[in-house]
Amino acid sequence: MTDTDPVLEHVGPRLRAIRQERDITLAAVSEATGISVSTLSRLESGSRKPTLELLLPLARTYGLPLDELVDAPETGDPRVRLTPIRRGDRTIVPLTRRAGGLRTFKEIIRPRKGAGAETRTQVSHPGYHWLYVLDGNLRLILGEKDLVIKPGEVIEFDTRLPHWFGSADGRPVEYLGIYGPQGERAHHVAGDAAGE
Repeated sequence: MTDTDPVLEHVGPRLRAIRQERDITLAAVSEATGISVSTLSRLESGSRKPTLELLLPLARTYGLPLDELVDAPETGDPRVRLTPIRRGDRTIVPLTRRAGGLRTFKEIIRPRKGAGAETRTQVSHPGYHWLYVLDGNLRLILGEKDLVIKPGEVIEFDTRLPHWFGSADGRPVEYLGIYGPQGERAHHVAGDAAGE
């Protein structure tokens, strides 16, 4: 590339390094972004000029802000702006932005009204969950086991086992969770829709 901004000159190698660090193929990135494999290859090699049309879907796919994707110079504010996600009785705060691989979240469960009487729907999916309880008491139903996990305790389990977790005592519970990408593709096992 000639007559380009020094930041843009390094975008191609940076994109390749990010993809390789995450062990993602060009074909997988192409499928996730809708950008052809040949365009991605030329972009990574530096023979294709990076444009917003190409960089924005890549930033979304890699879970990175655009300035981090292109390794833009520091702006002076190192804070990460986390956007909580509300799903029913849960508030989920992503702590990592990596696409694919392990992802870390802080989650808060606010119990539903009448939660003690409702059926717990267990789900199963490939992968593992690792949870560290920060506050409150977490109830874990794992197959036939029914456990209460207290603050400071850690649980790790194979998510192929039918499971459900929520508040143990009708009060909010807060925990850190580490999940693989399979954790987003849960399969309902039994009961109603009040599961994980």
